[in-house]
Amino acid sequence: MDLVTDMAGVLKNVAVVGATGAVGEEILKILEERNFPVRELKLLASSRSAGEAITFRDDEYIVEELTHDSFEEIDIAIFSAGATRSVEFAPSAVDAGAVVIDNSSAFRMDPEIPLAVPEVNAHAISRHNGIIANPNCSTIQMVVALKPLHDAAKIKRIVVSTYQAVSGAGKVAIEELSGQTRAIFSFDDIELQKFPHQIAFNCIPQIDVFLEDGSTKEEAKMVNETKKIMEDDSIAVTATCVRVPVFCAHSESVNIEFERPMYPDLAKEILEQAEGVEVVDDTAKSEYPLAVSAAGKDPVYVGRIRKDPTVESGLNMWIVSDNIRKGAALNAVQIAERLIAE
Repeated sequence: MDLVTDMAGVLKNVAVVGATGAVGEEILKILEERNFPVRELKLLASSRSAGEAITFRDDEYIVEELTHDSFEEIDIAIFSAGATRSVEFAPSAVDAGAVVIDNSSAFRMDPEIPLAVPEVNAHAISRHNGIIANPNCSTIQMVVALKPLHDAAKIKRIVVSTYQAVSGAGKVAIEELSGQTRAIFSFDDIELQKFPHQIAFNCIPQIDVFLEDGSTKEEAKMVNETKKIMEDDSIAVTATCVRVPVFCAHSESVNIEFERPMYPDLAKEILEQAEGVEVVDDTAKSEYPLAVSAAGKDPVYVGRIRKDPTVESGLNMWIVSDNIRKGAALNAVQIAERLIAE
């Protein structure tokens, strides 16, 4: 289905909340690239960003301060301003008649709110009651790659280790990596702001806060969100999430155990036909997904697909995707496209 064609002539009033942030900026870029049918656009942010000018389709828009009265006549409100803002203002948007697509963690595990990845569970979008949740970035890229394999051979267990770019922590984190890198080469002192330890030339095995069981909140998100999106609580998931000194694109080492036979060649064949997936897997030429290659691109890239000899039916693979794009902004816009098409 060509959603852009289907949406032709169906114009919507769109609000972007958090328009000046990294994800908000990417949302605007993707709305423009994909020719999303915008009739009126409203850009919203905190009081400190209000008044900034942003260009969209050659027109200049002034960012307005987010208030409970910001959503009059808005059809779709895409939130990318954090969970606290979403909890406070999303209900006001819904009360005003808008459908909210929320990028934060605020509503993801609410059983009454769809948690959607269009390539995986597009059918869930129509079940919304005004709010649709966008999953965690690291979860999105993993389920896009794994759902076609789950449909073919039923996944029993997933072990995932992530290598997550600093852009997942926002603009301040990007500036911190850049600043620390310059400081190291200039023999200046390292300044910490966003991360608990130096991130330049380092790996930090902590993303978000620690929970009572010793896991982090980011790891818990991957476990719980995967089961909800895949609509299968029987899948055992365990995760270790690590922040690495990469600006853009998350990488994941994923080990999958299946209930039925699954082989590397079959997995490649399935993934080559899967929506939103691109297989890059030619080890003879040292070709496999790379963060620097995935940055700025739409697909979820999969490679290093090989058998796990320690279990009867298991595979290892390497999954890479742009966390700001597919991991947040693009997925949200794709949900909006499906919403209009349906």
